[in-house]
Amino acid sequence: MNHERSGELYDRALSVMPGGVNSSVRAAIEPYPPFIQRGEGGHVIDADGNRYVDWVMGLGPLLLGHETPESVQAEIQRHASQGPMYGMPTEVEVEHAEFVARHVPSVEMIRFVNSGTEATVSATRLARGYTGRNKIVVMQGSYHGANDSTLVEGDAKEHGPSSAGIPADFAKHTIPVPFNDADAVTEVFAEHGDDIAGVLVEPILANKGIVHPIDGYHETLRDLCDDHGSLLVWDEVITGFRVGGLKCAQGKFGIEPDVTTFGKIVGGGFPVGAIGGKEEIISHFSPSGDVFQAGTFSGHPVTMAAGLETLKFAAENDVYDHVNSLGEKLRSGLTDILAEQAPEYTVAGTDSMFKVIFTRDGPNNLSGECAGGCQQDEDCPRFDYCPKTGADVAAAETDRWRRLFWGEMKEQGIFLSQNQFESQFISYSHTEEDVAETLAAYEQAL
Repeated sequence: MNHERSGELYDRALSVMPGGVNSSVRAAIEPYPPFIQRGEGGHVIDADGNRYVDWVMGLGPLLLGHETPESVQAEIQRHASQGPMYGMPTEVEVEHAEFVARHVPSVEMIRFVNSGTEATVSATRLARGYTGRNKIVVMQGSYHGANDSTLVEGDAKEHGPSSAGIPADFAKHTIPVPFNDADAVTEVFAEHGDDIAGVLVEPILANKGIVHPIDGYHETLRDLCDDHGSLLVWDEVITGFRVGGLKCAQGKFGIEPDVTTFGKIVGGGFPVGAIGGKEEIISHFSPSGDVFQAGTFSGHPVTMAAGLETLKFAAENDVYDHVNSLGEKLRSGLTDILAEQAPEYTVAGTDSMFKVIFTRDGPNNLSGECAGGCQQDEDCPRFDYCPKTGADVAAAETDRWRRLFWGEMKEQGIFLSQNQFESQFISYSHTEEDVAETLAAYEQAL
């Protein structure tokens, strides 16, 4: 493949943007990322005319793919043609809020914002304001956007900021614990329970290679929050309206958090975030409550129309059946390929998400393994080897994945997420032919 035009654009970008990008993960591709010119269905075409099967899907927002159905596009264009924005309420944001509240089990009231980061920042402030407490428990290796309260590394005893610019005195109020470690989080509550405002957790670690919860882990978090008067905050920015369909991951797992953050799909491909939950809690946002939250572009009419029409289309068509079926075929096919070529590697994912984690060890006998992606099944021979925490994923062959494997897949016309940690996503526009082409490329590259 020729990448001359992308190289020229990156050279120009380095002069005017830090690292040549506007989001750090985009620079993970070496020596430079392809610059995308346009999308077509389940594919993208770069500035040099190279065409790829796209499993990045904007890092998750594009449930329907790059070509939105006519009904969705018509509503986007209608709202855009009526004026860019107003700084005043519109009917479509009310309709969107009603749709989400009608389908997501825990949501009675919602506040729309402009990004997943803004949603988690606001949810963290809300948890502190509602409880009158300071400490937030997060999972080691989890990602909740560019949120000063969650850019923290270390363990429950010793931790500090993971980025320059965050005061240590601020980060001390955040307590990192390993995902899937019930004993560790129970110990933290025993020591700090009276000052824990909330637990902020993804239902599935979806930004760290895709790590499924061990049976009973989320129930433990729910019980601890109930016992100590803390809020359980689920970050469904990635899983929302993708895992579990319209009920989201909380519907799939049967857990009702107190607060949920949304992003990506809820905006239909436009900038968005949202914080939903029980009316008693969400009503503490200003102007009805004492937790300040505001934004010029919040509830933007074009974003609201795109998000609402995307979800309505998904509700009225076979979107989830289609994407989940393709996801099952991808993960099952990858499981078969790995059994022959790289038995130590782990297939991860659920519904319309998938990833191969380059784990370093595996069992001698694969009989009875999870066929459709790691589900943390204690009877699976991989159970003692598959990642349980973010640290387990970080210990995989992440450099091999990025430096060797990613480029080989790209040269075969398969566009994967930028590193070992980011999820990959299936859209309504993808086809069985895309799956077959991708599996053949995995077989060749591995």
